[in-house]
Amino acid sequence: MMSRSYTNLLDLASGNFPAMGLGRERKRLPRVMTVAGVISEMDDDQANSVSSDVPSSIVQDRVIIVANQLPVRAKRRPDNKGWSFSWDEDSLLLHLKHGLPEEMEVLYVGSLRVEVDVDEQDDVSQILLEKFKCVPAFLPPDIHTKFYHGFCKHHLWPLFHYMLPFSASHGGRFERSLWEAYVAANKIFSQRVIEVIDPEDDFVWIHDYHLMVLPTFLRRRFIKLRMGFFLHSPFPSSEIYRTLPVREEILKALLNADLIGFHTFDYARHFLSCCSRMLGLEYKSKRGYIGLEYYGRTVGIKIMPVGIHMGQIESVLRLADKEWRLKELKQQFEGKTVLLGVDDMDIFKGVNLKLLAMEQMLKLHPKWQGKAVMVQIANPSRGKGKDLEEIQTEIQASCKRINETFGRPGYEPIVFIDRPVSLSERAAYYTVAECVVVTAVRDGMNLIPYEYIVCRQGVSESSSGSSSSSPKKSMLVVSEFIGCSPSLSGAIRTNPWNVDATAEAMNEAISMHDAEKQLRHEKHYRYVCTHDVAFWSRSFFQDLERTCRDHFRRRCWGIGLGFGFRVVALDPNFRKLTIDAIVSAFSRSKSRAILLDYDGTMMPQTSIDKKPSQEVISIINLLSADPRNTVFIVSGRGRDSLGKWFSPCKKVGIAAEHGYFMRWSAEAEWEMCGQNCDFGWVQIAEPVMKLYTEATDGSFIETKESALVWHYRDADPGFGSCQAKEMLDHLESVLANEPVSVKSGQFIVEVKPQGVTKGLVAEKIFTKMAESGKHADFVCCVGDDRSDEDMFEIIGSAMNSGILSSNTSVYACTVGQKPSKAKYYLDDTAEVITMLDALADVSDPFSSSDDEPGSPS
Repeated sequence: MMSRSYTNLLDLASGNFPAMGLGRERKRLPRVMTVAGVISEMDDDQANSVSSDVPSSIVQDRVIIVANQLPVRAKRRPDNKGWSFSWDEDSLLLHLKHGLPEEMEVLYVGSLRVEVDVDEQDDVSQILLEKFKCVPAFLPPDIHTKFYHGFCKHHLWPLFHYMLPFSASHGGRFERSLWEAYVAANKIFSQRVIEVIDPEDDFVWIHDYHLMVLPTFLRRRFIKLRMGFFLHSPFPSSEIYRTLPVREEILKALLNADLIGFHTFDYARHFLSCCSRMLGLEYKSKRGYIGLEYYGRTVGIKIMPVGIHMGQIESVLRLADKEWRLKELKQQFEGKTVLLGVDDMDIFKGVNLKLLAMEQMLKLHPKWQGKAVMVQIANPSRGKGKDLEEIQTEIQASCKRINETFGRPGYEPIVFIDRPVSLSERAAYYTVAECVVVTAVRDGMNLIPYEYIVCRQGVSESSSGSSSSSPKKSMLVVSEFIGCSPSLSGAIRTNPWNVDATAEAMNEAISMHDAEKQLRHEKHYRYVCTHDVAFWSRSFFQDLERTCRDHFRRRCWGIGLGFGFRVVALDPNFRKLTIDAIVSAFSRSKSRAILLDYDGTMMPQTSIDKKPSQEVISIINLLSADPRNTVFIVSGRGRDSLGKWFSPCKKVGIAAEHGYFMRWSAEAEWEMCGQNCDFGWVQIAEPVMKLYTEATDGSFIETKESALVWHYRDADPGFGSCQAKEMLDHLESVLANEPVSVKSGQFIVEVKPQGVTKGLVAEKIFTKMAESGKHADFVCCVGDDRSDEDMFEIIGSAMNSGILSSNTSVYACTVGQKPSKAKYYLDDTAEVITMLDALADVSDPFSSSDDEPGSPS
């Protein structure tokens, strides 16, 4: 029985909002189409996938940027009648369009920072769409509070920054109502996107952790929509992320995007690890691109740190008010060495750790007393809570203590600026600062070092008219836990928790020779000016286009409920096996070959009891009793277990250990099909496998008559996979001169004699049927893993060589939707049994002898 909380979640995911206060029907914006004179609206509550049936007369790509907040500022008019709007020049969303193609239209969807009355929302929407190409998402106050200040800021934000809610007062404990508000808010954003989207021509680019389930809402409506997502915060390690009660819902929602972007490899690695451990998905790297195979779709993983807007910084450097403020600061700090910190006031920026390091530096290096000044700019906090209040109190106490201990008339070692500081004023501080210090304990990116480097470089002489040609220099002390750290190879990296080490790093930075500072600055400046925000957005968008290249060529289906929804994408030639089609072909045929794998095909891989059920035995008996049918179980299992399990089936053939042993019926003798009886290689391979077994908890060795198999299904997924790759290389090396093949499969590594494959088994069966004068006119071959691909492949060559007729009805079928040489698929073992049962129903054990192909001998 489904729990009530989960039922509510399904309601939310399908567009129903119980007890959420969304009863009012708001006027919708028209959906923008590229066909003149055609305006259509879409039912917001429709959950089926749709796309435009009308071809576009003008093909022009457009990108819809979706984020929590629009890149506009809104304020009430002085007369309190209406609103005035202006662009937010500091917004990353505004800057990223400089990297997109010039002819590409950009539309923004997001919320405003102010609350707009219900009766004003339609007018505001129209103004923003016409003048700013922005579509506002208005969240009811109760949902906004629970969504932003609740789930986003008190649960996701701390968790993604490695803060676990060990107690109710420390971090944010998970609350179902906050999660439901998060889902409801994402649904509202999706409705606004749906109102304006043209799914065939538009791209959608979603930003940050506020909207991580939005991809599912959009994918439910438009299964071929081209959609990317970029996470601007850290993504935590799997040990941290796994504590999230809705961990799989969020992962699956993100995987409905086509491209998922991260600032650093660490963040991407953590995400991939979560997908592996929780969803069993493995990534592949091909020609520099990382991709996750997810139900036939390849979800791209993009690693690209964001940059700054060079033009904005350089224009600020030319402003007169910056020069005026710079003159003031030079007078204020004349004869002093300025270290600068610029941080948002939140619990992860490590501001107090920085102050403690400054205090320690003054103690350990008295020469800086009276000379070194730490200017700390604290931008207003975007969150609130008890933790933040405690940090603010601690910072104020540290500032007071340090200034009282080391201060003197005309000198304060700590200058704490607790107010909003404009970019032009910030640029003046950057210009006078000898070093910028960033000690965040966890930060997604942090662009302060980039801004500092550009400001220290200044504007070019040709554009500023300046005749100064003095070498530029800058120094950075940065936390190793921030996203920009890997990109700044010339910075002094430090562990902010180690106050002594940070103090020494600060001393080293301001004591360094000018020549060294110049070299480091030049290196950093070259990187920052070539990897700006335009470079970042251009790179992301190009990868999004590449990832979506085949969208409209592939056949796609949307399946699943709630956040279990996903799109199954298949090659046009790869389709699901329908029972009606195979039964029809089976009924018309006179000589049939039925080849069946066992594990994963007739028996679920996860089943502990591997013996076939009575239903399976009954079906196999019915099939093999028909003299027109040649039925074979083709498995990697040993002949003893297969012979014992299928002993009730007297007429079924068995190929054990991938065909090393083979018999045509229960009364027939086992044939040994291997060409080599020398098993001296076992003495080499077994010690190697034992070595890895001892080192890999949960693994074991299966000893067959002809092969050795190392299983690691019950081992740690990441470690087991790593050990399997290592073992494969090791075995291939030590067995290079032995007559064996080393193969990897689903959670196994196998060593077996050369020339033993399931493909050869299939070829032998077809050949003997042909030699007996009964060419197979119907072939059903079903399997689930790599070893079965040999059977699928041999069918084609058998038709070319004449062993099978060109008119043979062939149903090569894999279990599960995945890349395969088979042309058909069934979803799971249950569907395989259903299909075989249908064939058994039309089999006739008393068919006339004229139709009987005979048992090949």
